[in-house]
Amino acid sequence: MNTTSSYESLAHSKWDCKYHIVFIPKGRKKVLYGKIRKFLGPVFHELAAQRNSTIIEGHMVQDHVHMLIKIPPKYSVAEVVGYLKGKSAIAVARQFGGRQKNFNGERLWARGYAVSTVGFEESQVKAYIKQQEQLDHQENGEEQGSF
Repeated sequence: MNTTSSYESLAHSKWDCKYHIVFIPKGRKKVLYGKIRKFLGPVFHELAAQRNSTIIEGHMVQDHVHMLIKIPPKYSVAEVVGYLKGKSAIAVARQFGGRQKNFNGERLWARGYAVSTVGFEESQVKAYIKQQEQLDHQENGEEQGSF
């Protein structure tokens, strides 16, 4: 059970808002491997921090991204996820697009996402996200994609 010591504070509120978020690249292309996968982890953490959010657990597996993220109540989930997806796509385009005029980095992510609140089941959600990566690793032999 959570105690008040695990709650964050804003000017007029105490909060503990965690979400399990899943989103995919456009066309479910397996573009999350190699250099892009390594590049995106730190980018996601930096972008989350810019919205006073913290990625507690994150993994890029096969053709989707799982993350457990703590978002303060002053931001909507939609705002933070939109920010993460939009700014990360621009960062990928700048890093890997070079001078190609037709590089589709800015359209990296498909529209939409899945979200569920975590509540007091944080350890189960963290274990599930890690299990997804292990399954992906067994099936594809790719290196770990946690961030």
